[in-house]
Amino acid sequence: MLHPNIETFIGCDSDYQAADVVLFGAPFDSTTSFRPGARFGPSAIRHESFGLETYSPYQQRDLTDYAVFDSGDLELCFGSAEQALADIKGRAAEILSDGKFPLLIGGEHLVTLGAVRAALERYPKLHIIHFDAHADLREDYLGATLSHACVIRRCYDLMGDGRIHQFCIRSGDRSEFQFAKKHTEMHPFSFEGLDALVEQLKESNVPVYLTIDLDCLDPSCFPGTGTPEAGGVTFMQLLSAIQAVCGVNLVGADINELAPMLDQSGVSTATACKVLRELLLAILNAKEDKERSK
Repeated sequence: MLHPNIETFIGCDSDYQAADVVLFGAPFDSTTSFRPGARFGPSAIRHESFGLETYSPYQQRDLTDYAVFDSGDLELCFGSAEQALADIKGRAAEILSDGKFPLLIGGEHLVTLGAVRAALERYPKLHIIHFDAHADLREDYLGATLSHACVIRRCYDLMGDGRIHQFCIRSGDRSEFQFAKKHTEMHPFSFEGLDALVEQLKESNVPVYLTIDLDCLDPSCFPGTGTPEAGGVTFMQLLSAIQAVCGVNLVGADINELAPMLDQSGVSTATACKVLRELLLAILNAKEDKERSK
């Protein structure tokens, strides 16, 4: 019998009702400030994921042992950032209202704002953990307040002081770093301070959203991104950080800023696939541990 060819991320073809985690793609890059192409990231990650195994030797777990539903890519309006964000918010809100974990695949980093808006409505005490090369704290970029260069500043506008925790930051205007000193908890260049933060967030049990701009990775292992910045972290350092963060009360997450055509070798896409697999398994393992401890 023939069936429609519907491509999902490897191992993520569970029924929606049974799923604990729901993937959705936001192929949007209309505010990209340097090299475009991140809109093609979600589909490339799905397609290239079949070069991976579902099993992770790092975590000794397999995606086939869990229920994950891939809802595919949203059809977004490239001419309106606000309309695109509204559609992203709507999908994330639907997933949250059904008691499931939304995992967003970007797209440029602005897409995070839509998912954060939905998470904040459900979890008013939300904190954000932010992995990135760039501060993303500009008030505007060339007059536009909705830009991937401003996404964390727009999140701050909704959340205020003490609830945004930034790691690996190594690029930004002077004004962004000055703003961070007063209003966010910024850890430049590395994941130093992450373990202490995780323990603090575990103790308070506040809801946390994790956003991973893949350009936190060094361009020697991840050149396929719109604004590469030398001096980034390694894949193994990122994997360790992901596993640590999944120990908190995580309620949503995303990965973003893969521009696959900017790395003709395919290494960047392969790396993004592996990051997503490891993030999925760390989330699912943490959920399983919490259920066992009840």
